[in-house]
Amino acid sequence: MGAALGGVAALGGWAFWQGKGQSPLLLSARNDDAGKHYCTGYFLDGKRAFATPVAERCHDVARHPFLPLALFVGRRPARESYLIDLRDGGLLQIVRGQPQRHFYGHAVFHGAGEWLYATENDLNEPGRGVLGRYRLDQGNLQLVHEGEVPTHGVGPHQLAWMPDGESLVVANGGIRTEGSREKTNLHSMSPSLVVMDRHGELHSKETLQHSQSSIRHLAVASDGTIITGQQYQGEAWETVPLLAVKRPEQPYQPFPVGASQLAMMDQYTASIAIHGERRQVAMTAPRGNRFFVWDLDTAETLVDVPMEDCAGVGVAGDGFAVTSGQGRCRYFSYQDGQVASHWLDLPGGWWDNHLRLG
Repeated sequence: MGAALGGVAALGGWAFWQGKGQSPLLLSARNDDAGKHYCTGYFLDGKRAFATPVAERCHDVARHPFLPLALFVGRRPARESYLIDLRDGGLLQIVRGQPQRHFYGHAVFHGAGEWLYATENDLNEPGRGVLGRYRLDQGNLQLVHEGEVPTHGVGPHQLAWMPDGESLVVANGGIRTEGSREKTNLHSMSPSLVVMDRHGELHSKETLQHSQSSIRHLAVASDGTIITGQQYQGEAWETVPLLAVKRPEQPYQPFPVGASQLAMMDQYTASIAIHGERRQVAMTAPRGNRFFVWDLDTAETLVDVPMEDCAGVGVAGDGFAVTSGQGRCRYFSYQDGQVASHWLDLPGGWWDNHLRLG
């Protein structure tokens, strides 16, 4: 690892940079009124750190575990992602996948900092999910062609590390695409939740009852509890579970959400975050203009409020910061039986569906 990271020694001093009394840094993709795309960083006190223009719209952000780097991952079916210097927003590298591949909007850095794994689509066999492996070498992410491994499913979307730091959980959405956003197999979908090691060995593969319930986004608690959010591709009048849970040593199953809440979600969930200390799970439902927080262990509803086109959510202090695609950004917390919230001094609108805080 030392040789691979040696070229980014100039990026040292990250702890010092973080410790200048700044409020938490929020990272997210964002557009402007003209439809141009940006990789952005804002402190929660409203100060802008950077807004770097890029060619393609991004989706999620993979932050390096200890260097001031983050990869803003291109939104499906992007062919580019962008490595950003978090100190000043400098565009360090345009990361391009190999031919006949496209990004699905999500990636993660390994805890040791040398490897990045991105969910990708194999256009030679459309829908076949793969993990692209990229090695951080001399300050650049280099694709390792022989390192690609299958995700054991179709249309992989978000992925996250399990507590051991070596196993990955992957949300295979089950939807086949062929280099566009057109869905070509809605009547033969095969979504799955896969746990695998980072070299491709399959540990488990589980499905939900409704095959048209596309597993898209997820979060993992410190005890290994996995929460997933679904997007239903069936008939508009049908009501199906949109949140699911896999607890350690238990089967993957729906998370108990009331029928009225499901109806408000409008068959679509976006971003999920777990507050580890408070054992709370938050979820945005932008089509239903609704934000929720539940107790992770009891499924008790803690927060259920309207929020216009709520998008990304992330843990901030005692609660959650939430962005919006059309409205203002907001902060929510639940303590001692009370919901507290306030508006954040951040630009309103045009935020993508994910954010990272730190």
